[in-house]
Amino acid sequence: MNGDQRSPIEKFQSLLRELFQFDCADLDFGIYRIMNHKRDVVERFISVNLPEVVDAELDSGTLARQAEANAVFEEARRKVLELLGADAFEANGEIAPALVDTPVAKEYLAAKARAGASRSREALEKDVYNHLYSFFNRYYQDGDFISERRYSRNHRYAIPYNGEEVHLHWANSDQYYIKTDEHFHSYQWKSPTGVTVHFRVNGANLDQNNIKGERRFFVPEWASVNWKPDIRTLTLPFNFRPLTAKEQADLGGGHLQEAIIAASLTHFPTHVKAPDALAALTSERSRNAADEPISHLEHHLRRYTRRNDSDFFIHKHLQLFLSRELDFYLKNEVLNLDNLQIAGEHASEGWFQLLRLINIIGSQIIEFLGQIEGFQRMLWEKRKLVTETQYCVTLECIPSHFYPDVVANDPQWEEWNEMIGLKVTERVSAFCESHPSLMLDTRHFDQDFTDRLLASIEDIDGLTDGLLVHGDNWQSIRLIENRFRGEVQCLYIDPPYNTGDSEILYKNGYLSSSWMTMMDNRLSASMGLLSVDPTVYVAIDDFEMVDLCMLMDMRLPSLRREMIVVNHHPQGGKGSTLSTTHEYMLACVKKSSRRTLLGRPRGADVEQRPFKRSGTAESNFRYGRPNSFYAILIDQESGRVVGLEPPPDRDEKNYPTETTEEGYARVYPMGANDEERVWRRAFESCQELVDRSELVCTESRTIYQIIGRDDRTPALFSNWVDPKYNAGTMGANLLGEIMGRHNPFPYPKSVHTVGDAVFAAGVTDGYCMDYFAGSGTTGHAVIQLNREDRGSRKFILVEAGEHFDSVLMPRIKKVTFAPEWKDGKPRREACPEEVKQSPRIIKYIRLESYEDALDSIEFDQRAGELKLEDRIEGYLLNYMLKWETKDSETLLNPSKLSAPFDYKLRVHSNGDTVERR
Repeated sequence: MNGDQRSPIEKFQSLLRELFQFDCADLDFGIYRIMNHKRDVVERFISVNLPEVVDAELDSGTLARQAEANAVFEEARRKVLELLGADAFEANGEIAPALVDTPVAKEYLAAKARAGASRSREALEKDVYNHLYSFFNRYYQDGDFISERRYSRNHRYAIPYNGEEVHLHWANSDQYYIKTDEHFHSYQWKSPTGVTVHFRVNGANLDQNNIKGERRFFVPEWASVNWKPDIRTLTLPFNFRPLTAKEQADLGGGHLQEAIIAASLTHFPTHVKAPDALAALTSERSRNAADEPISHLEHHLRRYTRRNDSDFFIHKHLQLFLSRELDFYLKNEVLNLDNLQIAGEHASEGWFQLLRLINIIGSQIIEFLGQIEGFQRMLWEKRKLVTETQYCVTLECIPSHFYPDVVANDPQWEEWNEMIGLKVTERVSAFCESHPSLMLDTRHFDQDFTDRLLASIEDIDGLTDGLLVHGDNWQSIRLIENRFRGEVQCLYIDPPYNTGDSEILYKNGYLSSSWMTMMDNRLSASMGLLSVDPTVYVAIDDFEMVDLCMLMDMRLPSLRREMIVVNHHPQGGKGSTLSTTHEYMLACVKKSSRRTLLGRPRGADVEQRPFKRSGTAESNFRYGRPNSFYAILIDQESGRVVGLEPPPDRDEKNYPTETTEEGYARVYPMGANDEERVWRRAFESCQELVDRSELVCTESRTIYQIIGRDDRTPALFSNWVDPKYNAGTMGANLLGEIMGRHNPFPYPKSVHTVGDAVFAAGVTDGYCMDYFAGSGTTGHAVIQLNREDRGSRKFILVEAGEHFDSVLMPRIKKVTFAPEWKDGKPRREACPEEVKQSPRIIKYIRLESYEDALDSIEFDQRAGELKLEDRIEGYLLNYMLKWETKDSETLLNPSKLSAPFDYKLRVHSNGDTVERR
């Protein structure tokens, strides 16, 4: 078919079905269960109620106005015939030219113009549907909202602006960025033959863009297809993993995920033996972009993988946004002043009727869409429940009467054996006594043991040195904000860089906007956790550095932003123009604070620093700082500094330079060519150095200041080039040595980069937080730093990915047990002093995900039916989801607070859905 032959109403109805995702009617999970719950109501609105409303408005408005105009016209014609006679009209029906200027003729001509200007019902109906289609089509793509503010018919954008001197705006700024498991775990659809097909990811539970790793793909595991004829359910498992080099070569270039699907579709019949299941999979479902028929299986495979290739957003105030946009659209694109002027004042009534109709129908649809988006927003903003709480406790903190139960626990012993390679033939209590820094994990023990153990530890909160949270970082921040409000002294985050393998993918191509929304949501949420004088670090590369700087200036106006360049990849990396060796670390401190960031002491325990100032600034010369120009007195026999002489007057040229009466040599801070320079200290403060014998003189009469390691406060340079910052050797390789395998986590930071940042912040006994925790480098750095300087810093780490269990948790347990590792085994255990500075207790919790919340919703169908029977106005245009889900446990029904620990949720764990309190 050439062109779109559908009528305006058919096009608009088709668009509405797309907005409400009618093509997902066979899906049965997550938000699609909510959509399907009201599918009949939505269809009745689209196919019946919408045309009825438009027809009624058109009939009541257009016909009445046309009838009125015609009646006025007929009355004016009667007057012309009565007063001027039949000769007033020419053969063609026009007024004779000689009579045109008479009052009655003018009245007739005006009435005729008005009657002729009234727009036909058909024209108005066409314009209404065309405008509604044009308006809603610009804001939605594949059923998802796209934020585009159109200014006029030439498609320029209007940015919301309140007169600020500088205004930062991005396309998704009024939305929540959600990279949870909403699409990742569950995908279930039912074929017309009644077979239910369930796609399941084996052992995957991660937020793809919270890691900066190798690109992964959904690879069907056809050999593991499971067909259950009794319940007519087919389960197809997937592996979410990187491709091997051979697999990539076999698939060729282009879109690799699409190529995987195309290749795998040729294999499935050999693994699916059931005729019913095959019919469900191979029957025709729809057509692809080339208008070729495709099977149910191919359709859903492509949808499943495509949904997981792009990010997910929820608008914060969709109804308000679209209402404003509709108002803007009506005034700028429907109410066309140029056309109105050409048509004349008699055409105004038709225009305003068109405006009214578009506004009525558009507002109802906006309210409908707003209900759906608002329900999703409510679920997202709801504080998530803790689905699991466990503790890791060092054996030193466990009373000895628990030791027999500890050594008898097989799962715990297996973990220790795998973690540190135990070579103990007999499991006895003495083992616990000789390994004080080894951590017990309560997940291996029953609830009774855990309760007794925790009850035996006094001040368990005070002894807890680390908190690990497995969940979305925005949700995790909101969960802990009341407990840790104002307690985080140092925030260090290393977000995904939005380039290469960690690129944020979103279907509308808003690459930077999507990343900015993610960062803005999380930065804004975490501000309440910061102390009154915090230090905030954010690691970033060139791609988003400029945008990030503007965002931080906007969200952290009380902090002063500095920039550190870290030479983290000295061997150079691939780049389109340059081989990149650096990245950035934004360092922010309070503007009103005089505190400076401190560099780490270097070299020997005692430093001899030249006491004479160098440099070319005015402050290095006598005329700039006259009070720092004076004589230091030296005992010529011993070479010892024995005193000072007051500075000569500012303009005095003939100050004494010869030996004093006591025989002491006078040494002034003279430079080359007799330049009058200055000492590092003014005369008054220098006397303290002399009294403490902290100034020494060489045979060449050069004065040095002795600075002890503990007294030194070296400057923190903005360019970090030390080899210890190499993310390869001190990040990936170090982690590989700890975990016993090569680079188990892509692109970890050097532990020294994070450690020096925490040290520079001056934190010695407060909380350090990282809510893009990745492999746990921040926690490792804090543990290592405490052992170095006997600090008592604590850490909060948040991570959503699968590496929470596979990398982060094992790493923290290992570095707590021993500071040095090789090939996954400890090179030496922590010495007694290091044990005292090691974490004592680490608490870790898991949160329900957004998808868990969706899947745990229960609908009260009877409540909805009652509302329909009561004929509450607007029900058909409102989902009433809050009413019908008011008793759902995921929404925290207040009536059940008498037994809060009896709440149950269906949560995803290792590819399966389980019910958990």
